[in-house]
Amino acid sequence: MHPPLTLHRHPMCAEIIEEFQKCHVDHPVKKFFGECTDLKIKLDQCFRQEKALKRKANFEESKKFKERLQAYKREMAEENKES
Repeated sequence: MHPPLTLHRHPMCAEIIEEFQKCHVDHPVKKFFGECTDLKIKLDQCFRQEKALKRKANFEESKKFKERLQAYKREMAEENKES
């Protein structure tokens, strides 16, 4: 199973998605017997790579957010001590 094959959500995999969809159109019966399996494997690998990149970017973003939050908490704690 794969996520919805929308090109705007998966720009890295757009070429493979188009090939995969074309294969399904060109081979309406053979697709059930493995005609498009190689493309499906490539598509799954591409989705994994794409997800790994997104995960890494999200992790970096969350680290920056945590650092800003900790700095804000320290700043608020210092202001409360002075008051």
